Amino acid sequence: MLYELIAVVRPTALQESRELARTAGTLILSNGGVIRGLTNWGKQLLPKRVKKNQATYVDGHYFVMRFDAGVEAQRLVRNTLGLDPRVVRFSVVRMDNGAGLRGMSGVGGRVWGGAQ
Repeated sequence: MLYELIAVVRPTALQESRELARTAGTLILSNGGVIRGLTNWGKQLLPKRVKKNQATYVDGHYFVMRFDAGVEAQRLVRNTLGLDPRVVRFSVVRMDNGAGLRGMSGVGGRVWGGAQ
């Protein structure tokens, strides 16, 4: 199934966002999944103030990852990100509406460059 992961990482360093994207990607690939796209949205304001781990956040680094994997890989990603204190918020949404490979052909994304 096709999933979309949107994650907000605390705004202290872009490197943390890259590490979390790499961790999620490694979990997906090691469980037989395929990463369809990875996009860095950069540092943006949150829709509302978020309190987590005795800290208040008003902005964060966003990244979006689309991946094709089984339910178990999706659960592992959710559990790992949910326990990581660097993650402010995240959401995993199922994108597959039964269209099969034709529906997935338009899924885009780009990989992070060297310097940002």
